Order: sequence, then C-alpha cells, then structure tokens
Amino acid sequence: MNLESLFSQQKILRERIGYNESDRFDKLILALLVELGECANEWRGFKFWSKNQKPKTFEWYGICEKCNGHGVDDENYSCSSCAGTGDGHKNPLLEEYVDGLHFVLELGLEINVTPVVCDLYLRADDINNQFIRLYQAITFFKVTRNKSAYYYLIEFFAGLGEMLGFTWEQIEQAYYEKNSINHKRQEVGY
Repeated sequence: MNLESLFSQQKILRERIGYNESDRFDKLILALLVELGECANEWRGFKFWSKNQKPKTFEWYGICEKCNGHGVDDENYSCSSCAGTGDGHKNPLLEEYVDGLHFVLELGLEINVTPVVCDLYLRADDINNQFIRLYQAITFFKVTRNKSAYYYLIEFFAGLGEMLGFTWEQIEQAYYEKNSINHKRQEVGY
C-alpha cells in the first residue's frame, strides 16, 4: 500500500481548508474516532441484537452520476464508478472506511510523517477486535503523538481494510472520488 500519492492529495486539501488552530490535532483525533464508529456501524457485525448483521456494501440510487447512465467515460472506457452498467451505486462501508483514511492521512501530515509504503497489516483475531484495537491505537497515538505510534495506527487501519475485504485499488479509487467531493464541498462552503 503506497500512500505517497494520497499524502500529496491530502496535503492539497489540507491547505485549501486552511484550519490551523491549536485544537486541530484533537479535532482530527475525534473525527477519526467518529468515522471509525460510522464504519463499524456500516459493517454491522457487532450488532448481535439484530437479525441483519451483513455489511452494507451496496446501495443503489438510480442512474450513475459519473457517466450519466451511459456506462462509459469521456474516453469510451468502462465507467469506473458503475463498472460499465450505467447504474448508480455506492458502497457505504467502503465510503466510511475511506472517510477514516482521510483523517489518518491528516494526522500523518500533522506530525510531519514522510509518506510511507505500508507493507505490514496488523490484524486482530476478528473484525470486532480489529475495531477495538484500532480505537486503542488511535488513543495511544493521541497520547504519544509520535511517529512509531502513528505507524502502528496506520498498520492497524490497513489491516482493517483488508479484513473488510477491500483491495488497495478499491481503497485508492474511493479515496480519490471522496477527495474530489471534499474539494467540491469547499467550493460551496460545506
């Protein structure tokens, strides 16, 4: 998992947002914790009280907005958003995971981490414990604010993506799509 390009893109968004107050680090930590909770909510596997514990990985919303239902992009390649079907759909679980990735990258920028290649994916024995270990890693990083704690956090985050069944290509594509949305939100004062 090569994060160099994602760090570069995140830095551009960070500079565009331009928030540099003293509470920035704590707000980033809280935002990551919230996004991780939203990801767990879409995963649903911890909801033993519910008959529906299947992850929310598909949501159909009509005609694909990216290709306007044609199934191809401007260069006549299969549309990357709808895989050439013309149907609009999204993966809520992947979207929440990628929202968290934005804040993981932000925190790396916050402590001046050099973009990394993450080849080590730390995994707990199951996804429930992976979420818990990731919460612990985030809290540990908040307290220590050092690079080794950050790498530990990112390795657990990468492990979560793998355990949820995402490929690096899916994660990267979803990151770029959400990053584009985040830039558009800045244009309209979101």
